[in-house]
Amino acid sequence: MGGVAREGELVQDEGVSRSPKQKPDAAGLVRRLREKTVALSQGGTDAGAGHRVGLFPQVGWAGRNYRFAREVLLPQIFSLRGGALQRPDLLTHENSEFQVTWIGHASFLIQTEGINVLVDPVWSNWLGFIKRVRHPGLAIEDLPPIHAVLITHAHFDHLHLGGLGKIGQGQPIFVPEGVGQLVRKRGFGDIVEMGHWGKARLGPLEIIFTPSKHWGARMVHDVHRNFGGYLIRNSAGRTVYHCGDSAYFGGFTEIGSAGSIDLAILPIGAYRAMSGREVHMNPEEALEAFRDLGARTMVPMHYGTYPLGGEPMHEPLERLEAATRERGLEEAVRVLEEGRPILL
Repeated sequence: MGGVAREGELVQDEGVSRSPKQKPDAAGLVRRLREKTVALSQGGTDAGAGHRVGLFPQVGWAGRNYRFAREVLLPQIFSLRGGALQRPDLLTHENSEFQVTWIGHASFLIQTEGINVLVDPVWSNWLGFIKRVRHPGLAIEDLPPIHAVLITHAHFDHLHLGGLGKIGQGQPIFVPEGVGQLVRKRGFGDIVEMGHWGKARLGPLEIIFTPSKHWGARMVHDVHRNFGGYLIRNSAGRTVYHCGDSAYFGGFTEIGSAGSIDLAILPIGAYRAMSGREVHMNPEEALEAFRDLGARTMVPMHYGTYPLGGEPMHEPLERLEAATRERGLEEAVRVLEEGRPILL
C-alpha cells in the first residue's frame, strides 16, 4: 500500500528548527476561539471544498427535538425489535462476481475474489439512548474471515469501537484522515488514513476514498476528522460504491466519472434532521444520486434500523418504492433483507 499514510508513522523534518512552545496570550486564545467558531459553522477545519455541513443547528431546533422524542424515539424504545439473525452461505467468494450482504443500517459484508470486506460494521443494540429496532442480519461469530474493514466516518452509527474490538485480528482498517487514532488498540494491523480520491490496494482490489456532503466530527471539538465513501473495484473492473452518509450534491457525477459502477449503496433515511441541517438524502434525492452516478443497480441503506431522523421509521422505504415506480426503476433498485446476500 505504498504512498498511503498510516497512523502511527512519525516523520521527522530534517534541517527544520522549531521554536520552544510558548504559552498563548489572551489575544491568541481569543483568536483560536474565533477560528473554532468558524470551523463549527462550516463543518470542519478545511471547509473550502464546499462539501462540509456546518454543525450549528437551524432555527426551530428545540421544537424538532421535542417532536422527535415524542413521536419517534420514545415509541421505539418500548417496541419489540424486528428482523432476525440469518445464517447464509458466506464462504469466501473466489470469482470476480460480488456477493453483498446487508447487516443493517450502513453495515455491509462485501465479498469478491477471495477477499471479505466489512464496511461500517455496527452491531450495537443501543447508541446511547437510541435503540436498534431491528436485529442485525448476521452475528459477528458467523462471519467468514475478514480481510479488511472500511470506515466511512467517525459518527457512532458508523464507527462502533466495541464491535471493532471483536473484529480486529491483525487485518488492515481503512479510515478517513483524522480518524486513525480512534481505532488504535482494537486489534488491527495497518491503520490506513485516506484523503478524498486517495487510492490503496487490498490484494486484487483497489480501494478509492470518495467525497460526500456531510461532516466528520464524532463529538463537537474534533471537526478535523474527514468523511466520505468508498469505491471497491476488483481486478475484473467490477465496482461497488458505498456512499457513507451524504446529502445530495454535485459530487456524485464526478464519482460516477471515475469508472463504471455496478452497484451503488446509497442512504435514504434520517433526512428530517433534528438540527434542521441538510445532512442526509431523502429517497427521491438518492434516486437522483443514482442517476448521476450512472450505476447499474442501487441498494438502499441507512433506514429502518436506528431512529435517527424525525420521519416515521416506515416512511423512507415507502417513499423509495413509490419514487422507483414513478421513474420506472423497479429492475434497477434492489431492496435487501438483512442477512440475505445477493450476487452481482
